[in-house]
Amino acid sequence: MAFDYKKEYKEFYMPKAKPEIVTIPKMNFLAVRGSGDPNEEGGEYKASIGLLYGIAFTIKMSKKGARQIEGYFDYVVPPLEGFWWQEGVTGIDYSRKEDFKWISVIRLPDFVQEEDFQWAVSEASAKKKQDFSKVEFLTIEEGVCVQCMHIGAYDDEPKTIEAMHRFMEEQGYTLDITDKRLHHEIYLSDARRVSKEKLKTVIRHPIKKETAAT
Repeated sequence: MAFDYKKEYKEFYMPKAKPEIVTIPKMNFLAVRGSGDPNEEGGEYKASIGLLYGIAFTIKMSKKGARQIEGYFDYVVPPLEGFWWQEGVTGIDYSRKEDFKWISVIRLPDFVQEEDFQWAVSEASAKKKQDFSKVEFLTIEEGVCVQCMHIGAYDDEPKTIEAMHRFMEEQGYTLDITDKRLHHEIYLSDARRVSKEKLKTVIRHPIKKETAAT
C-alpha cells in the first residue's frame, strides 16, 4: 500500500477542529512563488498548481522510467499547501485578495534530493513541452506553531484564526509572523468538487513563547 503522509502524520495534516500547539520539523517542498488573487481565472496562482503537480507526478512515476531514485518508496502525493502574506499586513486581509503574495508548495518525500528534483524539472519540461523553471526545491522548518482544522469557506477563516490566537495567548504564546514565518494553509479538499461549507483546510500560524516585560 502506498505511503500516505496525511495518514502517517495525522498530527500535521489532520488536526481537530480546535486549536492546538505543534512543533513542525524541517521538510522539503516543491515550490512556486507568485502574487495576485488566487481566484483569478488564468492567473498566476492557478498556473502554479499545474506546475507543482507536473513535477510532483514526474517524481512519483519515476519508478516506471530509467531513473531509479535511491530510497524510493511508493507514496500518495501530499496535499497542496500555501504560505501567504501581504505587504504591510500582519496576517491576512481577506478583503484584499489582489494584494496576496504566496508560495504554493507540495511536500516532497525525504528520499528526493536536489539532483532528483533537477532531473524531474528537465524530464517534465521535455515530455510536456512546458517551462517548469519557476518550480524550486525549498526547505522549510516552521518550528512551534498553533494550528486548527478550518471547516468552511476560505473567507470564513478569520473566525478560526481568532480562536487560534485566543488559545495561543492562553498557553503563554504570542504570534510570530515575520518575513520568514508565514500564514500557512494545507488544502485537504478539492474546491472544484466540494461545497464551500464542507471545505477542510489546516490553518497554521507561527508562534513564540511570550517573554515577561522587564
